Amino acid sequence: MPSTVTRLPEHQLDALARAYGEAVSQKRRQLLIGLALFVAATIVAGIVAEVRPATFVANIWRFTDYIGRIFTLDNGPNTGRPVFTDIAEWMWGLDKWLKLMWETLLIAYVGTLLGGIGAFAFCFLSARNLAPTRWAGIAAKRYLEFCRTVPEIVFALIFVVAFGLGPVPGVLAIAIHTFGALGKQFAEVAENIDMKPVDGLTATGATWVETMRFAVVPQVLSNFVSYALLRFEINVRGAAVMGFVGAGGIGQDLVEAIRKFYYADVSAILVLIILTVMAIDLGTERLRHRFLSMSTRS
Repeated sequence: MPSTVTRLPEHQLDALARAYGEAVSQKRRQLLIGLALFVAATIVAGIVAEVRPATFVANIWRFTDYIGRIFTLDNGPNTGRPVFTDIAEWMWGLDKWLKLMWETLLIAYVGTLLGGIGAFAFCFLSARNLAPTRWAGIAAKRYLEFCRTVPEIVFALIFVVAFGLGPVPGVLAIAIHTFGALGKQFAEVAENIDMKPVDGLTATGATWVETMRFAVVPQVLSNFVSYALLRFEINVRGAAVMGFVGAGGIGQDLVEAIRKFYYADVSAILVLIILTVMAIDLGTERLRHRFLSMSTRS
């Protein structure tokens, strides 16, 4: 059965076309204004920060020259051999570096574990919909903000002065920063839960702790694990940097190689760190996806 399409009168079509054209023009003006403001803000920020593109271009060769040096053996990029031509000489300290890399992983693991436990305990206090009192929620949020605002390297320097060189300052620095970062992420997950189980348990006379245990934790646990694994990836990189201030791990050997101009050692340690982080990223990515899929099915 043929269908007929009703055509609007020309004056109505013209009015609609004009309205559409005006709307498109307004969107374009807003986009252009936004781009102009963005460019202006970028220019002002560059001026205030004293960014000098000419200096960057003039000295870029120093960066490429350094990259060339760390991937050569003997005397430098012009007279030395590429590191890949003699793997045994390039990786002469592999046994020692692997032990230090293992120490770095342990620092990241213990720091993540301690920070995650603290974040798990504090997140329910700082969640807007779960805090037992308004002031308890405010105090918990401010404390978490302090822990994640101070850089890990600053905490590491403080703990190195207090406890001396070694992995303990690195563990404590990572644990505190992880506590603040995961506490915020956990709290945001808890703020998006279904409140019906919470209301039901509260109505039966359950305590606040019991309500968290039986109404909230089952809803958020898979997401908590996913965020904790992601944080562990980040902390492995952070633990490598902790060694720069004497907080243990492979970073201590890396900064020593940089300061003493052991070019080939720098590239060997960097390659080892990169391969380790890549392996951890791939492994934790699979675990995160598995936990997230479990959460979706439930």
